[in-house]
Amino acid sequence: MDESSLVFKPEDPDFSSDEPDKKPWKVLIVDDEPEVHTATKLVLDDFEFEGASLEFISAYSGTDAVRLMEIHEDIAVILLDVVMETQHAGLDVARIVREKLGNSLVRIILRTGQPGQAPERKVIVEYDINDYKQKTDMTAQRLFTAIFTAIRSFRDMQAIEKNRTGLRYIIEASGDLFKQQSIKKLAQGVLTQISALFRLQDSIYIRNEGFTLAQSPKGECEFIAATGKYSHGKDECSPMSTEVKEQFRKVIEARKSQYFGDNFVGYFPTQKNKHHILYLEGCGEDLNTEYQDLLDIFTKNVGVAFDNRYLNQEIQETQQEIIHLLGELVESRSKETAYHVIRVAEYTAVLGRAAGYSQKEIELIKAASPMHDVGKMAIPDAILLKPGKLTADEFTIMKTHTDIGYKILSTSKRKLLKMAATIAYSHHERWDGTGYPLGLKGVEIPLAGRLTCLADILDALNSHRVYKKAWPMDEVFAYIKEEKGRIFDPHLVDALFKAKDQIIKIRETYMDSPLSHPGH
Repeated sequence: MDESSLVFKPEDPDFSSDEPDKKPWKVLIVDDEPEVHTATKLVLDDFEFEGASLEFISAYSGTDAVRLMEIHEDIAVILLDVVMETQHAGLDVARIVREKLGNSLVRIILRTGQPGQAPERKVIVEYDINDYKQKTDMTAQRLFTAIFTAIRSFRDMQAIEKNRTGLRYIIEASGDLFKQQSIKKLAQGVLTQISALFRLQDSIYIRNEGFTLAQSPKGECEFIAATGKYSHGKDECSPMSTEVKEQFRKVIEARKSQYFGDNFVGYFPTQKNKHHILYLEGCGEDLNTEYQDLLDIFTKNVGVAFDNRYLNQEIQETQQEIIHLLGELVESRSKETAYHVIRVAEYTAVLGRAAGYSQKEIELIKAASPMHDVGKMAIPDAILLKPGKLTADEFTIMKTHTDIGYKILSTSKRKLLKMAATIAYSHHERWDGTGYPLGLKGVEIPLAGRLTCLADILDALNSHRVYKKAWPMDEVFAYIKEEKGRIFDPHLVDALFKAKDQIIKIRETYMDSPLSHPGH
């Protein structure tokens, strides 16, 4: 049978609805008697629930019913006859809908004209149906009541399912958001998740310090992320209307989220007097009611995510600052400039990326490299600051700075300091095995040691020292090329020449002051 003939469409003469814009509730009539379909539609012709009428879909066999249930997943109620092409066709449909199709939301009302074929108690116990009616008892009022009750139950079940799905979505989304390392990426993730969950188009995520957003949109207000019409172009709060800014001000002063008509303005504070504001435009009535709790849960999770990110960022910045300060302290003691450790760190990052190593690994090496000579703190000034060539005994003492640096740093359980220990211990190893302290060869030398070795020597040759003047950069490159495969990892040397322009730019950016050079 053609499906089009089975659907009682809204444009049919018998269809009526006071609110045609409301999506109708779908009712599937399953019966092999055409007159039952006609009578049911007539009785329920003026039915309305929450402003929406009914859309009838007709099936004249159990087989048709299953096929239509596969097509229409949003059917609210099935009025299901038992005896059709077989004595138990209706019961088979009920089992397939629940077990095979996995549809637990649709309400099933079993109607039978032959109760002996399907005893009520047996059917209620063995089949997941929601009501059992004999056709002879189904007056117009009882049918109306049964459908009304079934649709109300369907609505409630649908709401529960949406909330359950939404909560699962929030938990999964929150887990992904916590992994974000960038505040802006985290904020964009928040908007993406919320837009998907609540089917929204236009939204804004901003960070504000203080309470002067409406008066000073460009000063304390930072545009972190946006979607829809707010996502084009400007990284500031000026595109917002005065009305929206005023809503933001009220939310910040009240220190709680609020609804303004169809718009939602979410508020959650973070550390250091920052106020994160989430603006969702055109949420509509559904967000105010059905999804409000979900949004509250989500924004609280996001607030925790931002607090954790700020705390983690502060810890990382503090740790990095300490590393740099210690590195600079070592360099200042040996009469070298603080820019040496900065340049070495930048060189390692450029070389590592050019050589194709992972960004995560290279960032860790870059962060740890300023500590490569920390062991020199224990070397006597007479050796460390000697302007001439070291004696064999003095050089033996100088070489101990690798062991000392390693012993100082390796006691830490922190990943960054462990990497710094590796660098301190291995950055004087040579590709051909003639380095110290272990005489490692080739790839036996950790990547961090090989990278820092090249970066350190590159900068040392191009810089003034107490015992020498700076080499011109072209002579430095020529020397490195000559020592490829002896001192330096050949792959890294190739990467150096690939990134030559970047290396020169770093040198020009972090130039030593002439006053820091020996002899001045």
